[in-house]
Amino acid sequence: MDNLTIATFTLSLVLGLMIFLNIFRIVLSWYPQVTLTKFPFNLIFIPTEPLLALLRRVIAPIGGVDISPIIGVGIFSLIRELLIGQQGILTMMQFN
Repeated sequence: MDNLTIATFTLSLVLGLMIFLNIFRIVLSWYPQVTLTKFPFNLIFIPTEPLLALLRRVIAPIGGVDISPIIGVGIFSLIRELLIGQQGILTMMQFN
């Protein structure tokens, strides 16, 4: 395996994990009694919170509903598709 294949595989795993964690944050938002800073929920909170805090500063909650995890899923999905999708940059570089 060459370096580009390893990088593509690693990036795919990281972006897929971030999409999954943001989806999990959406589900956890339905349960306000959950303390996100305690184990095991901090395993979801710690990697997702930096981006979500930034998004919350840009986009305020709509009607009291925090939509930042939904936007986070969209951002990571877009990055994944642009880089490693069927017509992604890294995918196209592997075939040259």
